[in-house]
Amino acid sequence: MSKEFKKRLITSIVLIVILLNCLFISNVSWLVLLTIVSLICWFEFINLSKKIWKKISVKVLMILISFLFLFFFFYAAYEIKINQGEKGILFILLVCIFSDIGGYVVGKNIGGKKLTKISPNKTVSGSIGSFLFSLFPLGIFLIMNLPVSIFTNLLLIFYCLLISLACQIGDLIISYFKRLAKVKDTGNILPGHGGMLDRIDGIIFVLPFLLIVNYLL
Repeated sequence: MSKEFKKRLITSIVLIVILLNCLFISNVSWLVLLTIVSLICWFEFINLSKKIWKKISVKVLMILISFLFLFFFFYAAYEIKINQGEKGILFILLVCIFSDIGGYVVGKNIGGKKLTKISPNKTVSGSIGSFLFSLFPLGIFLIMNLPVSIFTNLLLIFYCLLISLACQIGDLIISYFKRLAKVKDTGNILPGHGGMLDRIDGIIFVLPFLLIVNYLL
């Protein structure tokens, strides 16, 4: 086991413990976690902005837009927890995590055609792997709960695929900004992982997207 992998593993375990505690202890602890995460992501994006745009007016505009978006993420994460409960949030996060794992595992082992120039490491096979792996949490959910109708199953499958799609789009958008800034990571706050934005780039797009979908439906 390499030193870098050990760093990533330890950091991941610590993050999972913090997340689960803040999620299940109370709404206040969840709010505190969301506030800290949102602010860290915002400051990381500000640093990216400084490296991308030269004009002060453009920097200010992008900083304002990013603040409004991250506030929307903050609101969506809290609202979904209130409406769907801890298990609802946990299910969404698991779909995002498995989507990322699927993209990494399948993309690295199969490779093939590049998905886009925005992120050279992303492949079509990796994207398909993300969609397939995003269904794993649904399988666990169906095993642990009573059988539901075929129609409900199809809706849940569609729900998972939507989450994976939003997650992949979020990943590509942050990758695009990193490419413009000519940096590998958005920060170095998480040993072995990089910045906070590097870890939750998909999630910060998924939760607002799902909130909008829930309101429309």
